[in-house]
Formats: sequence, C-alpha cells, structure tokens
Amino acid sequence: MNFWERSVSFFFDRAMSGAIWFAQVLDVGGVVMQSRNCVVLCVLLAASLPCFAGSSCKVNVVFAHSPKAAGNFARVLEKAEAGDSASEFQAGLAYETGTGTEQDFSTAAKWYQRAADRGNADAQNNLGGMYLRGLGVEQSDSEAMRWYLRAAGEGQLGAETNVGFMYASGRGRAQSDEEAVRWYRKAAEKGYAPAQANLGFMYSAGRGVRMDGNEALRWYHKATAHGYAPAEYKLGLLYYRGWAVAQDVSEALRWFHKAAQHGSAAAENEIGNAYEHGQGVRQNFDEAERWYGIAAEHGLPEARHNVEVMRAVRAGNTPRIAAASDQGASSLEGSSSVEPASSVY
Repeated sequence: MNFWERSVSFFFDRAMSGAIWFAQVLDVGGVVMQSRNCVVLCVLLAASLPCFAGSSCKVNVVFAHSPKAAGNFARVLEKAEAGDSASEFQAGLAYETGTGTEQDFSTAAKWYQRAADRGNADAQNNLGGMYLRGLGVEQSDSEAMRWYLRAAGEGQLGAETNVGFMYASGRGRAQSDEEAVRWYRKAAEKGYAPAQANLGFMYSAGRGVRMDGNEALRWYHKATAHGYAPAEYKLGLLYYRGWAVAQDVSEALRWFHKAAQHGSAAAENEIGNAYEHGQGVRQNFDEAERWYGIAAEHGLPEARHNVEVMRAVRAGNTPRIAAASDQGASSLEGSSSVEPASSVY
C-alpha cells in the first residue's frame, strides 16, 4: 500500500489533540466552570475511498480535554432549568462526557437542544455531533448538517470546519471537495488550527484545489504554531514518506516528537517504529517497545499489536518480525486525512 492509499483514509489518531484554544471562565451563580475552546474530534475510520465518501463509515469521538466538573452541578442544573443557555450548554456537555454527573446521551441531547433552540452556537455545533454519531438521538446526517450550518452561520469555527468535513465525506450533502475547501478556508483564515490542518491536507492531496506542496506546508505550519498535534503528526508523515516534500526522516522524527509531546498516540507509535527499524535513529528494541507501550497506554490499537510484535522479537519469533517490517510505519495504515471538530468546550 503506497502513501496516497494510506493517507486518503483519515490521518487523525485517537488521542492527538492537546491544543487549548481560547480559554474562558463562566461564572454560573458563584460556581466557576472552565469552558475551553478545545475540540472534541470525531474520527471517520475509513480504510478506502468508498468508505471515505460514504455515510456507512464509523465515526468516533476523541475528547481532547475533558471539561472540569463544576463545584456545584446542582446549581448549574438550576440555572439551566431557569433558561440560561450557557448553563444548558454546560449541562449538555457534562451529561455527554460524564463529567460531574453520570453519562447520559439522551439527557445531553435534550440540554443541547434547549440551548441550541435559544441560539447558542456551541450547543448547535455539539447537537450536530450527537446527530452525526446517533448518541441520544436517532442518527441523521441531514440533521447533523442542519445544526452545523446553523452554528456556522453564527461564525462558530468548529462548525465551519464540520461543514467542510461533511462535504469532504459526502455526509448530509452531496460529496464536494470544492465546498469542503471553501468551508475549511473560512475557519482557517480566522486562525482555527483544525481547519488549517484540514486545508493543508486538501492541498497535499489535490482535493478541491490544485495539488501544491508549498501551500500544504504553509497551512500545516500555521496549525502547528498553535501546538496542534494533528498537524504536527501529519507534517511528520509527509517528511517520513516524502509526500509533497523532500523525504527527511530526521525532520519527520522532530515533528513526531512535537506531536507526541502534545498527546499524539500515533506519533508515539511512529517513534517506536523508527527505533524498531533503525530509521533516523540507531536501532533500539528497548526504545521501540517503550514508545509502542506509551502509545498503547494512550489507546492506539496498532501500538498494542506492535508491543506484541516486540515481545515476539525477544522470544525469537522471526516470522512476526518480518510481518512487522512489511507493514512499515504501522500507524499510517488506516490513517486519516481530514476530521471534524465537533464539540467545543
């Protein structure tokens, strides 16, 4: 499988985003709850172009940063019941994530709906994410798109990015890379790192725009200026494989380490792969297993497999070593290209 075939399915890993965007503090009747404009990322787990362009693909969510529990959740609910849209949104977020209360998707959707109906753009965006995944509501791409568009109409940057994702993946609207690029650009030009990374991918792949490695790098670097791990990881992949840039394994590892520092399990896995195969570093099975283990602890399935492979190496199981070598950089398999930033704190 070549790099293009690997990269058309989404590059985002399960625990990548360590970015904190615009921190704000909400005073809820004396109860301070921190609301972080961090994205909770839905990941389309695609293995091929047909899945990438269709609605049958599985969509997962990665919570970059779980919200902090309120000191008095009962007070948050009291204000929500009184019709305060910010509190309604916080209640929905708490029930969606199970933070400060028991997780309940139906109740989360109810509170998001109430806040969304009052014009709360963050709630509209998150409600779209609930419809996209079918959590607490009947799954509906068209409803997801409707709420994303309403939030995007208010200038909600995550929603603008999500509308781009929906067009890129052909969900809720006919597939259109050109429309995806248009929406990504709207948010990217306002400095929103997830959209900048997605726009970088579109330029690197020539989707909706003419393929342009320089433009791809420009947008990826804009995203990495925010410490955005998905962009750091993607840059590492580009340098690792020499896609749209001259191949430079040392530069790839530099970006993988940056992404790993910001929580990217896939980057940790790539560092392990480099040590296992002696690519850009001296071969070191101890370091390989250590990095694979870190990625596995962060929930990356490929890393758990790679830990088993390294243990097989130590046991002298050479056929498994050959299989691992054939895979190359394992986290590129089934990796992702563009992702929606669905829930915002």
